[in-house]
Amino acid sequence: MSQQVIIFDTTLRDGEQALQASLSVKEKLQIALALERMGVDVMEVGFPVSSPGDFESVQTIARSVKNSRVCALARCVEKDIDVAAESLKVAEAFRIHTFIATSPMHIATKLRSTLDEVIERAIYMVKRARNYTDDVEFSCEDAGRTPIEDLARVVEAAIRAGATTINIPDTVGYTMPFEFSRIITGLYERVPNIDKAIISVHTHDDLGLAVGNAIAAVHAGARQVEGAMNGIGERAGNCSLEEVIMAIKVRKDIMDVHTRINHQEIWRTSQTVSQICNMPIPANKAIVGTGAFAHSSGIHQDGVLKNRENYEIMTPESIGLNQVQLNLTSRSGRAAVKHRMEEMGYKETDYNMDHLYDAFLKLADKKGQVFDYDLEALAFINKQQEEPEHFRLDYFSVQSGSSDIATASVKLACGDEIKAEAANGNGPVDAIYQAINRVTEYDVELVKYDLTAKGQGKNALGQVDIVVNYNGRRFHGVGLATDIVESSAKAMVHVLNNIWRAAEVEKELQRKAQNKENNKETV
Repeated sequence: MSQQVIIFDTTLRDGEQALQASLSVKEKLQIALALERMGVDVMEVGFPVSSPGDFESVQTIARSVKNSRVCALARCVEKDIDVAAESLKVAEAFRIHTFIATSPMHIATKLRSTLDEVIERAIYMVKRARNYTDDVEFSCEDAGRTPIEDLARVVEAAIRAGATTINIPDTVGYTMPFEFSRIITGLYERVPNIDKAIISVHTHDDLGLAVGNAIAAVHAGARQVEGAMNGIGERAGNCSLEEVIMAIKVRKDIMDVHTRINHQEIWRTSQTVSQICNMPIPANKAIVGTGAFAHSSGIHQDGVLKNRENYEIMTPESIGLNQVQLNLTSRSGRAAVKHRMEEMGYKETDYNMDHLYDAFLKLADKKGQVFDYDLEALAFINKQQEEPEHFRLDYFSVQSGSSDIATASVKLACGDEIKAEAANGNGPVDAIYQAINRVTEYDVELVKYDLTAKGQGKNALGQVDIVVNYNGRRFHGVGLATDIVESSAKAMVHVLNNIWRAAEVEKELQRKAQNKENNKETV
């Protein structure tokens, strides 16, 4: 009988560590809801003890997600576990994930401890976590470089203490698939109580073997795989969940296992993560790259036309990528746009129909025809900018020519006040950024500027993604228009709104903390 492989997503915890700009609570929630739609069993959404902001994010997601188990990370430290439990208690179902290093190198140089002390600490902390939930995961950090006998001792003790999932990470992406398979097999042979826990794996891609190691572990008996959408993560990244999921689906002939993933949501979830995290997907990326189903060789094209299975082991439709692009025009009514969004997999709660339709009409007037990829882009921007804006671009004008100097004038709504400024710059984009910064008086440093065409031809939408540095933190902004300068201006205004909102959130967190302190003093 086919066994389930649990899919544990860590995009919002391990994956987020690789981002150039921190995500807002709203952006994290948007990703979490996309993962829930895709059907991940468990989502690890943060490290609550690390900051009040991370605690708030975990708590918000825990309150909102209903169909996936929400998990938070905690070191083998009492406060970590207590804070994780506090952030998760509003969830329908939750898991506490605690970890400690087990390799000789980490124990000696990082922990300055002994294996016996590590085991004792692991037992105590797993038991502490069990006071809050019966779903506790324990990870042996750097398990890939831990001698199998030592690893078996730690695993047996953690299970005896109450851990229901044991995670075996290849923390530095060092292990080969045949070695990793041997580790899993070795644990099954050496740990007498291993049947009382799910064996999980968490692999990194430093040698390009994360997915290979995960599949080898599943073949050897692991029944949970941890990873991130698009493989995002620090250094070379995490195991790409979409690749593992599709490998299990496509090669069921050699692995009698399955997942509960809604495969039709893979492509859309991948795109959501890519856009919100501002991490473009390489064209040749397996499963979700734009070239993953492209055939340029004449021999291959001929073979696919005769029978797709000649050169395709899966179809674009199997991951929710509909290659039939229907076009709408300015004469298309709200019902037609809404119907097309439903066909593309969107629910009414995924976007604001009034705002989306207004943007659709403006775009249709400019382009004539609006395609699926245009609607995808509009829906993304709609979701990103649906909150009330403190700054709003009212008007802009740019003059530039063959000389280096360009001049821009802008008019911005700043709360209830309208302000206008003009500035010179090295090109039109620099000029408009200088003018906007004069209006807002925010001293931001531009550290990244990306332009992506959404669609094809001269009428393609241009999406501008920027990352700025402000007061030691990095913020991401995005703008969309058929005009590159307009996209650039919108991206800067968006990033300034994100900075303003972050400051407001910080004030609210400080207010809550102060009220908590005042209540303690009153008691």
